Amino acid sequence: MRVLLQRVAYASCRVDNQITGKIERGYMLLVGITHTDDEKIADKMADKIYHLRINDDENGKMNLSIDDVHGDILSISQFTLYADCVKGRRPGFEMSADKQKANDLYDFFNEALRKRGLRVEEGIFGADMKIELLNDGPITIMLDSEVLFNGK
Repeated sequence: MRVLLQRVAYASCRVDNQITGKIERGYMLLVGITHTDDEKIADKMADKIYHLRINDDENGKMNLSIDDVHGDILSISQFTLYADCVKGRRPGFEMSADKQKANDLYDFFNEALRKRGLRVEEGIFGADMKIELLNDGPITIMLDSEVLFNGK
């Protein structure tokens, strides 16, 4: 599982010119699922994001979690996080999980964040989404379950 996390002042998602999700202060997450991901990995990723201290304290030091600052999450499914660009000029997506598995784990992941008390807004899985955000910092962090939980 890969999550590209951006700390934002605001973020929104539009599908067919309708807002499907909108937040103020918090994180905009691009969420990619691969074949080997499961609910255990999705839950560990939700926990990592919940506890990650990347928000500024009163001294300007990244020392506060999303819960500490009462932030929200905009979660966007993003199979292209598993794009393989090693050969040729067109990326391959063989490492991305099939649509049903990815959708199920994406839903589970968002619910795992909600169970931790976070407000989670979403895009629409598989839709052509237009994302607008103001990156705060800028703070952008790639979280990869292979690296975080398997030591690779």
